[in-house]
Amino acid sequence: MAGALSTIRSVTASPTLPPAPASAPAAPPGVAHPKTIRSFVLRAGRTTTGQAKALQTLGPRYLLPYAPAPLDADAAFGRHAPLVLEIGFGMGEATAHIARVRPDDNFLCCEVHEPGVGALLKRIGEQGIRNIRILQHDAVEVLTHMLPEGSLDGVHIFFPDPWHKKRHHKRRLIQPPFVALLASRLKPGGYVHCATDWQPYAEQMLAVLSAEPRLVNTSTDPALAGYAPRPDYRPLTKFEQRGLRLGHGVWDLVFARRHG
Repeated sequence: MAGALSTIRSVTASPTLPPAPASAPAAPPGVAHPKTIRSFVLRAGRTTTGQAKALQTLGPRYLLPYAPAPLDADAAFGRHAPLVLEIGFGMGEATAHIARVRPDDNFLCCEVHEPGVGALLKRIGEQGIRNIRILQHDAVEVLTHMLPEGSLDGVHIFFPDPWHKKRHHKRRLIQPPFVALLASRLKPGGYVHCATDWQPYAEQMLAVLSAEPRLVNTSTDPALAGYAPRPDYRPLTKFEQRGLRLGHGVWDLVFARRHG
């Protein structure tokens, strides 16, 4: 899904990991980067007829325009409710499920790929979902310019691009400057939930999130070594179920913004 084109130094991962739990923009202020951080990598994709129709008919209601100004979330959703940002929702399967099982929360979802945006809009129409709004724009710019400090109750980042090759690790989204930006946008008690099926990236995520002083790990089970059981609201996607059948691990991490 997403990748950050920064030159941030890679974090050294721990040598062991327990089994997976069963269940042109500026860089962020104060962070120097020779290259601009991006939350995505452009890839080719074909928009189906159904997705194109959903973009045309539902886009005007559920797509929000990007603007370098603070978002009025209450106006965008037509109500006041906790606001959760999702970064890189792919084809929107998990996003739609979570929005249905958490109807009292508002979900602001960032995805740049048109087929995925169209697919989620199609799900919104078919399933009658009303608590999702979509920004077809880079999440880093959205966080930097549209979401004020302390405006988010949660952040979801599920299965971002792991950039398997070592020379590409600097492109991974979960890097210290980006996590610092996320932490600044969370309310006290707000959370960031990451998930990955790539063990080395799970190790890096744990190291980076643990090093951010404004975040605290919500996992308290020593047997999980810092990883969290999969929260009930996050469904197993078809891709994930296939991986688990093949013996692949999946790791969830849930960190919360400290109070005070």
